[in-house]
Amino acid sequence: MNKKFDPKQNYETSMKRVGYIEREKATPKDYAKMGFKSGLEVHQQLNTKEKLFCRCPAGIYQDLQDYDAELIRHMRPTLSEMGTYDGTALMEFRTKKNIIYRIKNETTCTYEIDDTPPFKINPEALKYAIEISLLMHQNIVGELHITRKQYLDGSIPTGFQRTAIVGIEGEIPLEHKKVRIIQLSVEEDSCREVSDIGHERIYTTDRLGIPLIETVTYPDMLTPDEVMEAGQVLRFINRSSGKVRVGIGSGRQDVNVSITGGTRVEIKGVSHIKWLAKLTHIEAFRQKALLEIKETLLKRVSVPEKWQPTFKHLSFDISDIEYFPIKQAMNKGWKLIACNLPEFKGILSFFMQPGKTFADELEGRLKVIACLERPNMMHSEDMNPVFNKDMLKKRSTLLQSGDNDAQIVFWAPEEDMKTAMETIEERCRMAFEGVPNETRKALIDGTTIFERVLPGADRMYPDTDSAPIPIPDDEIEGIRQELPVELEKRIAQLKKWNVPEDCFHYILRNDLMPLIENIIHEQKVSPKWLCTFFGHTLKHIEGQYQPSKPFNYSLILNMIKYLQKNTIHLTILPDVITTLYQHPQMEFDSIIKLIKYSPKSEKEIVSHISSLHKMFMEIGFSKSTKSEHNWIMGQLRPIALGNMPLKKLSKSVAEYLTAEEQ
Repeated sequence: MNKKFDPKQNYETSMKRVGYIEREKATPKDYAKMGFKSGLEVHQQLNTKEKLFCRCPAGIYQDLQDYDAELIRHMRPTLSEMGTYDGTALMEFRTKKNIIYRIKNETTCTYEIDDTPPFKINPEALKYAIEISLLMHQNIVGELHITRKQYLDGSIPTGFQRTAIVGIEGEIPLEHKKVRIIQLSVEEDSCREVSDIGHERIYTTDRLGIPLIETVTYPDMLTPDEVMEAGQVLRFINRSSGKVRVGIGSGRQDVNVSITGGTRVEIKGVSHIKWLAKLTHIEAFRQKALLEIKETLLKRVSVPEKWQPTFKHLSFDISDIEYFPIKQAMNKGWKLIACNLPEFKGILSFFMQPGKTFADELEGRLKVIACLERPNMMHSEDMNPVFNKDMLKKRSTLLQSGDNDAQIVFWAPEEDMKTAMETIEERCRMAFEGVPNETRKALIDGTTIFERVLPGADRMYPDTDSAPIPIPDDEIEGIRQELPVELEKRIAQLKKWNVPEDCFHYILRNDLMPLIENIIHEQKVSPKWLCTFFGHTLKHIEGQYQPSKPFNYSLILNMIKYLQKNTIHLTILPDVITTLYQHPQMEFDSIIKLIKYSPKSEKEIVSHISSLHKMFMEIGFSKSTKSEHNWIMGQLRPIALGNMPLKKLSKSVAEYLTAEEQ
């Protein structure tokens, strides 16, 4: 008698078979064994006044519900000059999407809606791109050629993005290696997505056309931590130029991952660099799981080309099912289709990603290609089955299922049934081949979902509306002379100052080195103290409080000038900056009054030590000298701030207590 199949146990067993381990426990040897490789495509908006190929303002964003007009389009595939269709174009055509653009007159013109040829490229954006390219030690092209890169998801109304390679073959420094740069391009940003539900996808055009740079690395990163480090370094370099936008949505990363036996999978739109390590770690094991599935299926099915699923309309009564998605589908008049997958037993509940199985791969494609919102299916290896035993038996009889088969039930309107059936069959056939080329969307938990088929290699072609642009050598050299200090030199300077390494990231991320050097030069403060203030104290303040308006870091220089002019010691800086950060427009005099600072001499402050010592002894606190020292410091700190260094006060307290003991 066959042992009852347990989906939960199968999930756990398959996870062990894949050898999945948490990222924190993985070592470089684990990734080397898998043949892990990864490359980055980092997109960063440039801080220009106007868009790239028109004169609309850049950086102004509309409310998602505030628009002056709507434009509706449909994407249709066309034959290339070679007589073939692009795979992404065919996939998007199958979705039968209505692409809706919400247009605001303030930020959009006829160029954005593909009704006017492009203006000449924004020279400000081109100059910024050359500068950042030089910071990565790239060779600048002698002549800029604008090309069209197909974008077939509707995020650009033309169906293509105008882009131009600015620099090639550079490198960036990681702590223990160099990462090679393939190229840096300047290009126009795409639309902002508002929603994507069913057969309707909505965009706003305010972001469309904002200049951005795309930096593409070679697949030189061999561990997820190296991927994250490379992403941070690229961000530091971009920001050090002072020519890029900052804030939510201004920078996005695409990351390519592959392992031995797998293929390149692109994870799109990673909005936070700190996500990169977990995303690439999980993707590597997802590919390993797909290779394990391939091995299993090829052992079971000797001729994959002859493998064929069976689809049948559910003909028996299921009116007593309480599962809401099915109830809802039946009320809409949708059809329920049962599908038998020969020799797929154990595959649907096979581990893919933490908390996800191969069935999730099918569900994701049904959502994207057939436009069936999740949940859109259930299957014979559900952890929490919906069908009772009688219904399961009827389903198996209807499909003439074998003991080693798996079954799916999905629901769809009549017009989407054919696409849904094709999608299921197509993805299951891919399982015999291993890892499909595809683009996936990043989720906050480190897992990914299917987004679209990976575009073909021939997606770029010359833009006939734009003439080549020569870039003279003297222009390049002029920009080179104005370059900011290189990242490696910045890090070397921080180390020379003995700044704690946990301050580096905050300082470099916010491009604070020019300001820090200015403060050190003008106000003669300790570099180590100042950098620690930024990297520890200010970072903590930012995490605790919300400013009433964007905080300008140069206010710190002005505050230090104010304190030193008024002979107020910088020990008070954390207290005044806490208030200043929350209220950047507040007068400095008002801040000093608000925190109740009053000037006192060091002699007056130290004179309180003896009376506090007597009070401590009378109250009967711990007899520990350390406890008494800390208590006295706590009592004197409020009046000492701004009047004397706390280290000096601490030394005076210690000397007094030592003398008392003797």
